[in-house]
Amino acid sequence: MQIEKISDIYAALKKEVRKKRLVVSYANDSHSIEAAHLAVKMGLVEATLFGDQQEIEKVCRAEGYPISDFEIVNEPVDTQSALRAVEWAREGKADLIMKGLISTDKYMRAILNKEKGLVGPNATLSHITVMESPGYHKLLVISDVAVIPLPDLNQKIAIIKYVAETAKALGITCPKIALLSATDQVLPKMPSTVEAAILTKMAERGQICPSIHLEGPMGLDVAIDRESAEIKKISSPVAGDADGLVFPNLEAGNIFYKANTKIGQSSVGAILVGAKVPSVLSSRGDSVETKINSIALAALLAR
Repeated sequence: MQIEKISDIYAALKKEVRKKRLVVSYANDSHSIEAAHLAVKMGLVEATLFGDQQEIEKVCRAEGYPISDFEIVNEPVDTQSALRAVEWAREGKADLIMKGLISTDKYMRAILNKEKGLVGPNATLSHITVMESPGYHKLLVISDVAVIPLPDLNQKIAIIKYVAETAKALGITCPKIALLSATDQVLPKMPSTVEAAILTKMAERGQICPSIHLEGPMGLDVAIDRESAEIKKISSPVAGDADGLVFPNLEAGNIFYKANTKIGQSSVGAILVGAKVPSVLSSRGDSVETKINSIALAALLAR
C-alpha cells in the first residue's frame, strides 16, 4: 500500500507487532523528552532516554510526562551518553537514535567513531526529507539538504539509492526520481547537468539500483509540473510526477527545504541515513510536528 500522507506513516507503525526502539542521546531537555513522550503516547515507538536521570525525571514531573513511559539510563556526561546510545544501536538494542541536548559535533563524533560507531568504512552519510506540500499531489522525497555540501558522482549514487529506498518504504514500487539542475539541457560548462546525464545512463543500464525511473538533468518546474513539461515538450515518466528530487548541491536543497517549510507550509520528516540505524537530528527550532514526523520516518526505515 502506498503511503500518501505523512500521517499514514503513523498508521502503518501502529499496526506493527513489535514497536521499534528509540534511544535518545543526552535527553536532558524538555524538547527531546516531549518528542519522545508524544511518540510513545501515539504508539509509534518505545523509548530509552540516556542522560542525567535526576534531570530527566525533574523535567518529566514539571511537564507532566509519566516517567513510566520511558526506560531511563543514567549517564550524566554528554559524550558518554552519546557513546552509550550508539553502543545500544550497534548491538541491536535500538532501531533508531535521536540527538538530545548534546551538541551536533559531539553527537556525530560518537556515530562516526571508527571503532565503536555506526558507520561502515565505505558508507556515505546523507540526509533524507519526506515532504508533504499543499502544492503537490503526493509526498516528495528530497536529498541532500543538510549534510553533503557538494556531492561528487559516487556520493550522488549513494543519495539516489537512499531516495529510492525511502520511496519504496513509502510503498512506491518504482520511484520516479529527478536529478535537478538549472536547465534540462546537458551543458558542458554546468557540471551538474553532465553528471545528471551520466547518472541517467547508468540507471538505464541497471548500474545504480533496480526498479527506478531516473531522469536528468531536469529543471524543478519540469519535475513537479506536468504543464511545464508539456510546454517544453519533455516526455518522461518522471516529468510532472516526481517521487524524489536529488539536488546538485546542499545550497539548492536547503533553500528549497526552507522555502517550502517556512513559506509553503509543508510538513516534513527528516533523518540522517547511511549509518547502521536511522538518526533524528532534531533541533530546538524544529516544531513538535517535525520532530514526531522525523521519529516516525526513522522508525519506518529502521530494519
